[in-house]
Amino acid sequence: MSRGLDHVVVAVRDLEAAAAVWQALGFTLTPKARHPFGTANRLIQLDGAFIELLAVEDAASIADPAPGAFSFAAFNRDFLAARVGASMLVVDSTDPAADRAAFAAAGLPVFEPFAFERTAAAPDGGSARVGFDLTFTADPQAPGIGFFTCRNRYPENFWKADYQRHANGARRLADVVLVAEDPADHHIFLEAFAGRRELRATSLGIEVETARGWISIFTPVGFRLMFGDAAADALPARLPAISAIAVEGDEGTERQVVPGSELFGVTLVLDGTGRVRAGR
Repeated sequence: MSRGLDHVVVAVRDLEAAAAVWQALGFTLTPKARHPFGTANRLIQLDGAFIELLAVEDAASIADPAPGAFSFAAFNRDFLAARVGASMLVVDSTDPAADRAAFAAAGLPVFEPFAFERTAAAPDGGSARVGFDLTFTADPQAPGIGFFTCRNRYPENFWKADYQRHANGARRLADVVLVAEDPADHHIFLEAFAGRRELRATSLGIEVETARGWISIFTPVGFRLMFGDAAADALPARLPAISAIAVEGDEGTERQVVPGSELFGVTLVLDGTGRVRAGR
């Protein structure tokens, strides 16, 4: 079962400060939403995928993980105790039970099913119910990254055209780039997580085209060659890590590379149609 990019979680300590920086780059953000388990977010909706800026809102409401259960909020709380940055990579789902069975069959860790609902603010001032089923797994060789699939229960309530219009021309999530000392160590996990066996080895590392966008794993040297010294110098000391988000804009979008040192721990690459992955 091939899965496409759904979203990337970017964990920050000050949600409004982070939102202001992304807004200054020309992105439209959703209003603040609160989760029932102690976190809050603001989203950047693109064409079928999104970037989630996430912060701890109420630490007392966070449940610690139990045997066999994964705690989304606790993972991000603990991530933020060490640093800010992209904490989790998420692919889409149409069948959470099938995802869990596929992960187990591939020898990946599996956890108890998890689902929640919340109220989302609409652009017209109204509100609607949204809900999600999360199926967690893990790459034992990348303990600092969270991985899960996400089924959107009410997509008609979640996606809003007004939130998908961005002043900088941003249109779609084209690529999520991880950095690892040896990308090949993660190929078995990546195949199972994306549901695709057609991984490609390049001089930069490995990559897979998902049903929506790409997932790439670069070496530190490959990341430096691709995105420059400022982006590479902002890499965290602990690898593997989600290190860059590549967003494709419309034809007139000018290329920008904003290093993680200026963007809460994750590098943003924004470029025009068909150019954002050029040079691979």
